[in-house]
Formats: sequence, structure tokens, C-alpha cells
Amino acid sequence: MNDKKKQAAEAALAYIKPGQTIGLGAGTTIGHLMGFIKDLSFLETLLFVTPSYKTKGHLKKMGLNTQDISEIREIDFYFDSCDHYDLELNALKSGGGIHTLEKLMASMAKEFILLVDESKFNAHLMDTVVPLCVEILPAAESFVWNKLTVMYPHAELQIRMGLQKDGAVITENGNMLLDVKFDLPMPLEQLNQSVKLIPGVIEHSLFYRLACKALVAESKGIKILNPAI
Repeated sequence: MNDKKKQAAEAALAYIKPGQTIGLGAGTTIGHLMGFIKDLSFLETLLFVTPSYKTKGHLKKMGLNTQDISEIREIDFYFDSCDHYDLELNALKSGGGIHTLEKLMASMAKEFILLVDESKFNAHLMDTVVPLCVEILPAAESFVWNKLTVMYPHAELQIRMGLQKDGAVITENGNMLLDVKFDLPMPLEQLNQSVKLIPGVIEHSLFYRLACKALVAESKGIKILNPAI
């Protein structure tokens, strides 16, 4: 698995050119990509932006040029992995709980490219053990919970709790995370809009039609996928 993640990371180098602003997500694959990037001959001409506290720490430790998201209007490429993706390159990015900033980065990018291995493919994106993660205002917890229960009565809802702290996980934005698991197939376009329109919802972890392409590491090498839409 790690070898495939390295393959996907290395394939991303073909898109990086001198003078670009590069967005990097989080996770093992992005860690491999940073390892490859540090050997680029034009490294000093690149500017890096990330929504991840951990990735930002690695970039600074490597002495790379970084800038805060709030200071950037546009980036050339945003590279990130995901929990699952489908043929349209819709992606589910719930694990890290930083999807609001990740989605901002994806929207700022001229091209958002997924770096994945073939095991991440799921033709039915919401038919998975990975929940839809919804970032919500703390004051809206009861209201959003009730709205989702009415809209999706068969869904299982759970506030994400801290593993090394007492209480709920609080995001960098000062909000809470609500995990939603569905036991029925969900039409993604409808789900994308209906959840986002609930007052008190900041953002959710379904990246609907945001990715431009995916670099998929397979046993035979790298496959470049474009959205099947």
C-alpha cells in the first residue's frame, strides 16, 4: 500500500513547474510528495499553501516557502488524497475533519488533483463505513441534528468525540463535527445541496465534482482518470 502511495505522489511531480503556488493536503501520500518535492532543482521558486496543521509543520521544518490560506486568492494545483472516490471523481474526505479548509483549497486551485491508489475506488460513494462529516456551528447542534434526522430518517448520526480529550472534537474554525452514516444509496447531487443548505452547517466532506483528475496507483503503474461526466 505504501509503495502505491509513493507512486501516486511521484506522479504528481510531472505537474509542478517553476514559479507555481502549490496546495498540499494531509496524509501519508502528501508526506511522500513532500519528500519528492524537496529534491526539485527549482524548489526555491515554489510557494506552498496547506489546510493541514501537520503538513504546514513539515513544510516549515523543510525550510520551504509557505503562506497562509487567507493571503492567497488562487493556486495552480491542489494535491490531496481521499477516503474514497467514484467514476465522476467525486470524493469523500472525512477522516481528517479539515474538509472545510480542504474544500476551500480545492476551489481556489486551477486544478484539483486526487492522489490515490486503486483501493480507494467506490462506485457508490456513500455506501461505505466512512461517514459524511458535517462541520456545524456549536449553537446549531440540536437544530442540525433534528433536520438531518427528518431528512434522512435511516441515517446514523454521531458527534465526533476527541480521542485524547474529554468532549467533542473542535475544529480550527471553532466548530463541531457531526458524522452521518447512510444505510441507503444517496443521490450525490441532492445530498450535496440539501445538507449544505441547512442553517448552521458550515460545510460537509463530500467533494462533489471538484476534482479535475485523479492519479491512481495500480499494480501496473499510474492511471490518469478524468471525470466520467
